[in-house]
Formats: sequence, C-alpha cells, structure tokens
Amino acid sequence: MVENNDSVAAMCLDARVVLEARDVSKCYTLDEIEVHALRGVDLQICEGQMLSIMGPSGSGKSTLMHIIGLLDHPSNGSVTVEGEDVSDMEPNELAAVRNQRIGFVFQAFNLLARTSAQANVELPLIYSGLGGAERARKAREALERVGLGDRLGHLPSQLSGGQQQRVAIARALVTEPSIVLADEPTGNLDSRSGMEVMQILQDLNDQGITVVLVTHDPLVAKHARRVVHLADGRIVEEEIVKERYIARDRLAALSTEEAHR
Repeated sequence: MVENNDSVAAMCLDARVVLEARDVSKCYTLDEIEVHALRGVDLQICEGQMLSIMGPSGSGKSTLMHIIGLLDHPSNGSVTVEGEDVSDMEPNELAAVRNQRIGFVFQAFNLLARTSAQANVELPLIYSGLGGAERARKAREALERVGLGDRLGHLPSQLSGGQQQRVAIARALVTEPSIVLADEPTGNLDSRSGMEVMQILQDLNDQGITVVLVTHDPLVAKHARRVVHLADGRIVEEEIVKERYIARDRLAALSTEEAHR
C-alpha cells in the first residue's frame, strides 16, 4: 500500500500545482501559553488529485484545513493558490479567492434551514454578478450532477442526511472551483449514506476535479489515492494507496449482501 516519498513527489511531475503550502506554521496563544498547531508543513496539491489529510485529534489537520482553505492565516510560511501567493491578502481579497477557487463541504452540511436546496446552492453565486436566471440554471445543473435534480424545491428538513450532504457538494461545485475541500464529509452519516457521498466525490475526481478529504477515519482516507498523515503539527508520512476503496463497488457489495438476508 505504501510507496516512498519519491513516488509521492512523482505524482505532481506532469500536473499543475493547484495549491501549495510552504513551511507553514501556526501558533496560538491561549491563557498566555503558546500552542504550536502546525510546525513547518510543506504540502503540494496537484490538479486532478484526490488526497486525504488525516490524523488524530490535536494533530493539526483542522488548522491545516483552515489555512489551505484560506479561512485563516499562517503565523509563518506561505500559501499559494494556482501560483498566486495569498498569505498576506486582505480579508476581502481572500474571500474573493475562496469564493472563486475553493469549494467547501463540511461535516455539519451548513445549509440554511428555511431555504430550498436550489437556493442554498445559489448562495455562492450571489456576489458573482450573475443574473437570477443564470444562478438558478447553474444551481439546477449542480444538483442534477449529484443526483438531486428532483429535489430542487425541498427544504433541508425534507431531505435525508445523505441528501443534505449532496446539496452541500452541489453548492461547493456551483462556482466551478479549482479544488473541493471536504472536512469529515461522512462524519454525520450512516454507513450507506457515507459510501454514497464518497462515490460522488470519487466520481467528481474521475471527471478531473481536485478533491481533498480531511478526516480522522482511515477507511474514509483510503478512498483517496494519496494520504498525508499529520501528528503534532507535522507531516510524518505520505503514502500512495495502491488498492484504494471504490465506493461504487462497496455499495454494490452491500446491496448484494442485503438482498440475501
């Protein structure tokens, strides 16, 4: 399952680097005590990759996610998105880059409760200058892409957990970002719904979309082709997954097993 770091580096030789963290550190001060969440992290994410960032609680993976997702600034080091250094950007500039280039999928879905699936997906487009008809068209297409073309007008409360996460994935896709960043995307789902969400993310990756999973679950991590392990704020290991889990196959096997019960 594991190859050496030369093999990991070779994955980016013929691909464009979409996002790069260079010597990134993050230090917080809590009650006059310095907490080093990240310590000199170097990470390249290349176009078309599907990779997992995993580690136990306190390893720094959430902090790294916030920094590469441009939700927080590093204390030291730099972050570049498609070759552009974003480390010292002002908040409004960062917000524009986030909106245009990074799609987010969160464990808690983060949908507006009194807003339809279509309207939730339209939200990232509100500041894009698109007219209402064009926003609606793009939202419908994104929802159809995740298999919810018949749920456009449904409220989150009228959808299952798995369907709500599909809405969140559609919302992440609607701006056609360079990278989709999924933070514990199956954490609030049952096993089948979780596999269905992983199938969607794998299918999107097969279509050329760059996907990053942040997870503590090794079973979720193995759906990616590359796994980055964090511990104590450092990358301690990287591996190539030769025999990754294929969600579609696992779902088919589960259906066969259920049919024979």
